[in-house]
Amino acid sequence: MAALCSTSEHCESEIREKLQRAAVSDADIERVVERLYDERFLDTARYCHAFALDRMRFAHWGRVKIQQALRLKKLPEPDIRQALDELPDAEYQHILQEVLAQKRRTLREEDEYILRGKLIRFAAGRGFTLDETIQALDEKDE
Repeated sequence: MAALCSTSEHCESEIREKLQRAAVSDADIERVVERLYDERFLDTARYCHAFALDRMRFAHWGRVKIQQALRLKKLPEPDIRQALDELPDAEYQHILQEVLAQKRRTLREEDEYILRGKLIRFAAGRGFTLDETIQALDEKDE
């Protein structure tokens, strides 16, 4: 597990799942996880930060979707909040603008009201908040 963690970031739930699939006893799983934390192969704050940046940059997810994914991995709420707060705002806004522009090119809607509604729903599915999306749409229209 140390070799696995040394090549890429992993969280405790992923390690536990891998060990359970390998039929490792619960007592051994606890010892392995504890040792990985002691030797800093596992670090929840570091994992949350790396996960959030990767999902923002490569999957073009918003903060809401990133937060949900991290919660599903049973990570501590303070680490999740810190990782989301550390996302670079300028890059985040640029990605949202890019996502909206790409989606706008695929839509053939003439009515601006219906077009905005479709873009808002699309951005919400990607994890961007209503306020962020409306602000980005208003900036684009200026």
